[in-house]
Amino acid sequence: MAFTLTINGEARVADVEGDTPLLWVLRDTLGLVGAKFGCGAAICGACTVHIDGVPVRSCVMPVRRVGTKAVTTIEGVGATPVGAKVQEAWKTIDVPQCGYCQAGQIMSATALLNATPRPTDDDIDAAMDGNLCRCTTYLRIREAIKAAAGTEA
Repeated sequence: MAFTLTINGEARVADVEGDTPLLWVLRDTLGLVGAKFGCGAAICGACTVHIDGVPVRSCVMPVRRVGTKAVTTIEGVGATPVGAKVQEAWKTIDVPQCGYCQAGQIMSATALLNATPRPTDDDIDAAMDGNLCRCTTYLRIREAIKAAAGTEA
């Protein structure tokens, strides 16, 4: 079945089964490989994308459930003002080590700052819960979120 999806502001057509996870549509069908497969169970956050601005684990989101909602991936989030600030902070703070989880981390951080422009540590903890980093760069992630928000201590 053909699905027309709005991804990063552009209409894209994917001829896939409706129960195909959005992650595989993005990666295998549309060539947007920034979102990563980590666990396949919505536990690690490596596959996080935004659907109408809300962070969603694309590994468990059937493409048929996207409908007409806007999908933003790591490839497009930098075109938004907050996404650009987050990405710049990630570079400035030198957050990534291996980098595998960072697309999902950036997507969750951007959604947080869109909803809560001046987050507390508790806000950051809640928003980033479920985004796992095997390299344990959590302190740099927190620092980058605060830098992007303009609230670094």
